[in-house]
Order: sequence, then C-alpha cells, then structure tokens
Amino acid sequence: MSQFFRIHPENPQPRLIHQAALIVRNGGVIAYPTDSAYALGCHIGDKKALDRVRQIRRLDDKHNLTLVCRDLSDLGVYARVDNSSYRLLKSSTPGPFTFIFPASREVPRRLINPKRKTIGLRVPENEICQALLRELGEPLMSTTLILQGDEYPLTDPLEIRDLLEHQLDLVIDGGFCGLEPTTVVNFETGVPKITRQGRGVFETAEYTR
Repeated sequence: MSQFFRIHPENPQPRLIHQAALIVRNGGVIAYPTDSAYALGCHIGDKKALDRVRQIRRLDDKHNLTLVCRDLSDLGVYARVDNSSYRLLKSSTPGPFTFIFPASREVPRRLINPKRKTIGLRVPENEICQALLRELGEPLMSTTLILQGDEYPLTDPLEIRDLLEHQLDLVIDGGFCGLEPTTVVNFETGVPKITRQGRGVFETAEYTR
C-alpha cells in the first residue's frame, strides 16, 4: 500500500520532502510531479528499485532511462559534455527537456543504453522535484509515468494511487503538471538533434526522427 503526500507545488513542506527522500534512499519507488508530466523515480544505485520501475512500465534494457538532476553541475558528472554543448544547455535549464549524452564512468552500467552507451539527463523546473533533489543530494533515476498501451502519461495523483498503490511506495500529489512529455535533444554526435518534440522549445537543434 503506497503512502500519499499532498505537497504544495510552490512551497513544498520540508517535513514531507524529508520523508520522501528517506523512502527513496530506503529502496522505494515513487510517483512524483515534474515540469512536464508525472514520473516514476528511485535511487540511482538501487537495482531492485530499478527492476520494479521497469516492471511497472514494462521496459526492456534498451529503453533510455533518465537521471533527473538539480543543475548543470550534476550533468557534468554523469555525462561527457563539451564546452559548446554546455553553453547551449545553460539557456534551456531548468526546463522540460531530456538531453541524451554519452555516459560518463560515474553512471551505473545498468542505467546506460547497452548499444549506444548513452544516458538521458534533465533539470526540471518544478519546486517539488527540486526540493526532493536537494534533500537527496544526488540525481533521481526516472522515467515518465506512462503505462503500457496508453498514449499519454498519468496526470491525476488519485488515479495513480488507485492503479499502482500496490506497486509504489509513495505517490506525491503536486497538482496537475501537464500531459506533454519532455522534448528530447540528442547530443550523441556533438550536434544537437531533436528526436522527440514535446513541451520544450529548443530552437538551436535539427529535428530528426
């Protein structure tokens, strides 16, 4: 049975944020709001929690996972980012973007795309998410909360609890945060290319499918 926290979207209650971080550190899987849609999250180093996330989403090991980071300093730790790419990122973070980069050695192998050796990274503009990341002191392993067969992510925290209360440890109700997923920008070749157009507008990249 999952816990259910109502957290203020602009002034997150420190006590609840602290409790949420403890749940993550203790191996919990959570549903939480971002600046584009609700997402599933777990501790970056917890294999069992990651397996549970994959089971909920019905994902194989080829699916790109995302590290949700506090700021660009985290991106520099977990990805190989050159100076020109870093300058482009500064103007688009925080925001509703997922950036694909070659992964650094700091990323656990189980989180890396096995063929491309890449990792997804994002810095969301959401007060609850940012407060949780500050409390954790490290990125959150994450993926959009969209169930197999659905066209759109889940958006209602009460519905999330009803559907997944036996599979999650915590649902954070932070209000409505939108239906659109992030815009995915791939920096794998050094030249940014948009591989999925979502909520974010990244004007300095080519669009490719």
